[in-house]
Amino acid sequence: MPLYKLADFDPNYKETFGGEDVKALSLYTEGGERVGSIADALVDVEGRFRYLVIETEFNSTGKKILLPIGLSRIDYNAKRVYVDGLSKQQVERLPEYKESMTVDYDYEEQVRRAYRPVSSDVTHNRDTYNYQQEPSLYNLDEQKHETFKLYEERLIASKNRVKTGEVTLGKHIETETARVAVPIEKERVVIERVTPKGAEALVDSNDLKFQEGEVARIEVYEEKPEIHKEAFVREEVRVKKIVEHETVEAQDTIRREELDIKTEGDLPINQADTRPIDRV
Repeated sequence: MPLYKLADFDPNYKETFGGEDVKALSLYTEGGERVGSIADALVDVEGRFRYLVIETEFNSTGKKILLPIGLSRIDYNAKRVYVDGLSKQQVERLPEYKESMTVDYDYEEQVRRAYRPVSSDVTHNRDTYNYQQEPSLYNLDEQKHETFKLYEERLIASKNRVKTGEVTLGKHIETETARVAVPIEKERVVIERVTPKGAEALVDSNDLKFQEGEVARIEVYEEKPEIHKEAFVREEVRVKKIVEHETVEAQDTIRREELDIKTEGDLPINQADTRPIDRV
C-alpha cells in the first residue's frame, strides 16, 4: 500500500486539523524524557496515519526513523507526542528514513521487526498483509483516545445504463405502374395505279410477251418495342448513434449529527480536532 507525506497528501492539512500541526510537536517518553521531534507523518491512501517520522536526539547525527502511529499518544495541548518507551538500542536497529526514499513492504518489515516483541513468532505474507493484522502498531489506543462518533448523511451519486428504446430499420416493396414511350417505325406499301398522261405508247405486239406470275417483290419491315426491367441503387441509408452528455442535478434532505456538550460546575474543557483527513 503506498504511503504519502502529510503535506503531499493534503497541502491544507493544518486547516483540516483546526490549525494544529503535528510536525511542530516534540517526542517524549511517558516518563517525560525528550527523545526527538516530529519531522513529518506518513498516511495511507485513505488518509489514515500510519507512521510518524521521528528525528531522534540520541546522537549528534539526528537519525530519522519511523514510529508506528499506534505506539504514540498525541497531546496537542501540551505540544507533545508521547511514546511508551523508545530505547537507544531500538533506534540503532531501525533502518534510517530518508526524504527521497520510497517506503515499500520490505522497508516497513524492517521497521516492524524492531518494534515487535522478541518472543513474537508470527509470520506475515507480503501479498496479504494489512495494517489491521497488527493493531498494537497501527491502531490508536482507545483507552487514551476516547472516541465519540458523529455521523452525517451524504448524497452519493451513481449512474447505471438502462435501455430507453431501440430503432429498427427494414424495407418493404411498393408497386406502381410505370409507362415509357418508345418511338418505332413501321413500313407500309402504297400501290398507286395511274393512267399515263398524253398519248398511249404503242407497243409492237410482235415484241410483246405476256406472262403471268410475280412481277415485283418488296419486303416490308416494322420495329417491335423490347421492354424489360433492371434494378438500380436508388439511395443508401446509413445508421449510426451518437452519445450526448448532460448533467442531471438532484437534491434531497440530509442529516448530520453535531456534538452537544453540557457541563455542570466550573470545568475547564480543551477541545482538539483530530478528525482523520478526508482525501481530496
